[in-house]
Amino acid sequence: MDSRTPVIVGVGQLSQRVDDLTQALEPVELMSEVARQAAADSGATDLCAHANLVVAVKGAWSYRDPARLVADAVGARDARTALTTDGGNTPQMLVDLVAERISRGELDVAVIVGAETIWSRRRMRSAGVDRDVTHQGDDVNPDERIGRDLQLTDDYERSRGLLQPVEIYPLFESGIRHRRGETLDAHRDRVAKLWADFNAVAVDNPYAWSRTPMTADDIREPGPGNRMVAFPYTKAMCSNWDLDQAAAVIVCSAEAAEARGVPRDRWVFVHGGAEADDTPLVSHRDELGRSPAIAAAWRALSRSVDAGVDDLAYLDVYSCFPSAVQAATEAIGIDESRRLTVTGGLTFAGGPLNNYVTHSIATMVGLLRADPEARGLITANGGFLTKHALGIYSATPAARPFVRTKLADSDVPHQAREAAPEATGTLTVEACTVMHDHNGPVRGLFALRTTDDRRAWGSSNDQAIMQRALSDDVIGTPAELDTEGQVSF
Repeated sequence: MDSRTPVIVGVGQLSQRVDDLTQALEPVELMSEVARQAAADSGATDLCAHANLVVAVKGAWSYRDPARLVADAVGARDARTALTTDGGNTPQMLVDLVAERISRGELDVAVIVGAETIWSRRRMRSAGVDRDVTHQGDDVNPDERIGRDLQLTDDYERSRGLLQPVEIYPLFESGIRHRRGETLDAHRDRVAKLWADFNAVAVDNPYAWSRTPMTADDIREPGPGNRMVAFPYTKAMCSNWDLDQAAAVIVCSAEAAEARGVPRDRWVFVHGGAEADDTPLVSHRDELGRSPAIAAAWRALSRSVDAGVDDLAYLDVYSCFPSAVQAATEAIGIDESRRLTVTGGLTFAGGPLNNYVTHSIATMVGLLRADPEARGLITANGGFLTKHALGIYSATPAARPFVRTKLADSDVPHQAREAAPEATGTLTVEACTVMHDHNGPVRGLFALRTTDDRRAWGSSNDQAIMQRALSDDVIGTPAELDTEGQVSF
């Protein structure tokens, strides 16, 4: 085996749900704890002290260089530090990047770590409880910033109400439903069954945030504790970030793992990784709810490791919303009836903003150690089905050297569509959702096509319009768009 072969040797995960809020740890304390857990998991408890690089996945906190705080806490005082940009793709992208640097001889031991404490912070604020949080001066900066920021919306999209993932992914969902030729009810049944399968995995996952069993009917139907959020998504179909969670992964060269005395039964090999981006602005996507970038990344990864879908025993498909799962399975060619998660997904296992995939990698490592001949695929998604990273792992060494494939925009077969911000009059509905609050429908959102096949956006808070969008298949039907962006039928 090549001494520069990249291998994951230690993982750690935890959830913090304390009765006494004064005992809740801050994010960097949780990061430090899971880094220590990962070292202990490797069998080499001092492994973190030998890290050349500590990388923190960006989170909902104000630390300027959290990786430095973690490095100091675990004894890695000579390590370089890094902080990522936003995006759920970043943990898998980090493994790809670290594995590439290890294979080139640029790095020996790296710690990837992230944590969120949104659950405790919100409850402490409500209860008037103060938590001391470590502050770093304005002159403190990480040694490296990893990832690139993308403009995910423009002024036109924001003016028409496209602001958050929860407003955009259900639009993708309606486009998927229409392409599949499903009725509203049949589609809701299928997606609820898909999510019930995710829930069943979370119930058996000791690190999952929500382990309450839910049937497909429980997930599909609005009710107490499960209100409609953005049709057809109930709360039980949306990523859950109201949690305190942390996870860490330690990646080494085979040479470093041997030198530090890590037993071979702890090794999980990084066979290959690939990354690609879809068109950043949703207005310019050819079809809503499709991902040419995932398809291109999978083709590149499949070639580099000589593996097809049927060679993968374990899958964790990124699951912020059901449309993200369906877009990925379609792009890769995965049968939707397969088990698509090892954790339970971002609704039930938990969606700690950018750090979910660190948890999915950590869980995958445990499964592959117990099933050494098997291979597992991780998919990761950032933005609005925008930034993607894929990785294949196994406890058996790869037949080929590790390859990281980073596709340029020109490598992805995008078919850009023009936006039509000036459009008014009669257009055709392409996709729709209805946003709800605790009292019911509040705003319909519509993607519309002009006669020359450009895309426009509109909305409506008229109850009759919203009720029609909730009860009828309005996609493909004509609608009127006025100069204020209001839609009527």
